[in-house]
Amino acid sequence: MARHLITSALPYINGIKHLGNMVGSMLPADVYSRYLRQRGHEVLYICATDEHGTPAELAAKEQGIPVADFCAQAHDAQKAVYDGFALAFDYFGRSSSPENREITQHFARRLNENGFIEERAIRQVYSPVDGRFLPDRYVEGTCPHCGYDKARGDQCENCTRVLDPTDLINPRSAISGSTDLEIRETKHLFLLQSKLENEVREWVAKHDKDWPQLASSIAHKWLTEGLHDRAITRDLDWGVPVPADTWPELAAEGKVFYVWFDAPIEYIGATKEWADAAPAGETRDWKSWWYDVDTDVRYTEFMAKDNVPFHTVMFPATELGVREPWKKVDFVKAFNWLTYYGGKFSTSQKRGVFTDQALDILPADYWRYFLIANAPESDDSSFTWEHFTATVNKDLADTLGNFVNRVLSFSRKRFGDDVPAGGEPGEAETKLGEQIAGLLAEYEAQMEALQFRKAAAALRALWSAGNSYLEEKAPWLEIKTDKDGAALTLRTAMNLIHLYSVVSEPFIPATAKTMREAFALADDTAPWVTADEARALTSVPAGTPFTVPPVLFAKLTDEDLETYKERFGGTDA
Repeated sequence: MARHLITSALPYINGIKHLGNMVGSMLPADVYSRYLRQRGHEVLYICATDEHGTPAELAAKEQGIPVADFCAQAHDAQKAVYDGFALAFDYFGRSSSPENREITQHFARRLNENGFIEERAIRQVYSPVDGRFLPDRYVEGTCPHCGYDKARGDQCENCTRVLDPTDLINPRSAISGSTDLEIRETKHLFLLQSKLENEVREWVAKHDKDWPQLASSIAHKWLTEGLHDRAITRDLDWGVPVPADTWPELAAEGKVFYVWFDAPIEYIGATKEWADAAPAGETRDWKSWWYDVDTDVRYTEFMAKDNVPFHTVMFPATELGVREPWKKVDFVKAFNWLTYYGGKFSTSQKRGVFTDQALDILPADYWRYFLIANAPESDDSSFTWEHFTATVNKDLADTLGNFVNRVLSFSRKRFGDDVPAGGEPGEAETKLGEQIAGLLAEYEAQMEALQFRKAAAALRALWSAGNSYLEEKAPWLEIKTDKDGAALTLRTAMNLIHLYSVVSEPFIPATAKTMREAFALADDTAPWVTADEARALTSVPAGTPFTVPPVLFAKLTDEDLETYKERFGGTDA
């Protein structure tokens, strides 16, 4: 089996993330990782908090605590939410780790040795009121491209164009709000991306037929506009320091590497963290996943579209420039935006649902299924409470939950606490087995292709097939004239429940576990269901004890809907 390295875009340390962040990177990466593990592949799923940069410093300043303490607390808070969503990271690291510092400085030294870093004197925004140079995110103003008046000095979050602070119209200090800004000269390190442009272009071209159109088109857009040399250092107190053995003057001035340079390197750094955190007696070889492994490891990245340029152009340029055989991404799974009633999620305006709030309302499986079934793959998609309620009620409560409950409850009522035997399978069971095998193959194909909405549709079709079979056989009527026939129907349906428990695990792991544990099967450790097993539907033999679990999914009411809309608002976007 193949070895799969999987990373999702690093969530920024400042604040709990909203549902759009969840569905745009971490959740689909988790679903895919779980699926691959079940199919027998060796998987390493790595993520981390992105902890450097201006927002972290500003948030810590606002709270009146050291930035290192702020990041440590925020990391733990984010990890708790991700645990609540059952994200099965192999390791969730921190970009402020010693491992990332070591590897980032190594990359910088190698780039310098190879002629791809240059020290330049530049003119930069200085605030006399604040008594310091202002790195890009410390400067806010109006975007010269789209007119958005809250653009940052590194990027406009409205039109996603990359900016320099001096590009902004009516700039102001993000620290003090002062508009009394000056332009002074200072020195910084620049990554000479222009010298690497042709190599990046050739590398991207090799993936044109493999990557989704969204990822490929964004990469080519950046290449068409041309790669510019970009500063990779900033005047900040918090970050990976410029190594004094290579740039003593800049190190003495306290320069640190800019977050866009060190954050992607943290994928490697977090893998080394994973290795260094191995328990006593266990050895983990982090380099076997990253160094000189192009034919051994398949590397898949998950991210929203605003992160695509950094991962398809800028970080590959860095990797190419070090002239060492570091693993580069094979497949970029990019997502569009999830909006809230057509508008942006916003913490400041209290618009939309954030991940900690979601878990306060309903268990994770409700959210996991809805988000993946409506993932913004081909276009932006909109979260509405009406759509969420309808999906939960139709797919989870009725199609899956009601099927499980009525099969097990009716069987217990009429046949006791063991799976009934019944007669031999007939034409209806043969037809069902072929249908389930076909739907399972479709589900597998869509998961392999990382087409999550289509995979969810195939999973939903598997659940629906059980309901159609049950309606066709109607054991509540069948039992009046053919008790063995009713027993066969129920035994077949229980085998469907067990099959659902296995194949639904990537989407709804907690519910899948509950369904599987309903049957007291010895050595029930099969990770997946083969086509032949799907046709036979005999994994739960007659005589197996079972229990009826609590309601798997509660139906949401009109009152629930109105409560959610009133609490979270924002429907007038």
